Amino acid sequence: MAHWLVKSEPAKYAYADLVRDGKTVWDGVRNNTAALHLKAMKVGDQAFYYHSQEGLEIVAIAKVVKEAFIDPSDPAGRFVAVELAPVRELKTPVTLAQLKANPALADMAMLRLFRLSVSPVRDEEWAEILKMAGE
Repeated sequence: MAHWLVKSEPAKYAYADLVRDGKTVWDGVRNNTAALHLKAMKVGDQAFYYHSQEGLEIVAIAKVVKEAFIDPSDPAGRFVAVELAPVRELKTPVTLAQLKANPALADMAMLRLFRLSVSPVRDEEWAEILKMAGE
């Protein structure tokens, strides 16, 4: 199982919205690198849910319930989407400042390529973030 990090602005679609809806189509990704990450996602993979713009913190875990398909919001049909469902909130959210301050996360894709809305998380990074969250 691979691990990922997905970003969403809470004002647009917060983790609470995902819980309310039960699942959602993760669409609208137009960056080619992020789209490649979506294509690599498999059913059962888990993703940290990061609130961007407001909060700037990892708040929860979601899981992939449907692999890449043509993004219904892309009229050209070039980009893909996946379907995500909620898993659980983290005991304690992990802030961007905490991520940046942790030397074990120095090479984390999200911190190196901050503008990507979807990025991979290595197993050791996943474990470190869970530890930081009190999991």
